[in-house]
Amino acid sequence: GYRVLTAHTAAEALEIFATGNIDLVLSDLIMPQMDGNELVRRMKTMAPEVPAIILSGSVKNFERASSADAFLPKGACTPIEVLERIRVMIARKRGPRKHREQEPVVMPSMGRDAIADAITAAS
Repeated sequence: GYRVLTAHTAAEALEIFATGNIDLVLSDLIMPQMDGNELVRRMKTMAPEVPAIILSGSVKNFERASSADAFLPKGACTPIEVLERIRVMIARKRGPRKHREQEPVVMPSMGRDAIADAITAAS
């Protein structure tokens, strides 16, 4: 149910982010040229209200992810748990709904591999 924009480099991610209309950033921590923490720090200077999640293969790198709103060690969460964290963070950003009853969220059924591929493509 999400539209995912991908970037192959941090510079490309900054260009996409600068165009606006981004609800959440999901980034790896360890990347060439610029790590995920620096990427998120720069994005937060442009739009501090946009939540950011940094993923890393090592919990030891937690301290390096200080600019993000959340840090998730790869492999410590299921893809469903990552999607739930994304849903909650986007809902917080948007704030409470006004003058409407809360609508149920209907998620299409996806296999675990399809979800993992979607998350991998987003990082």
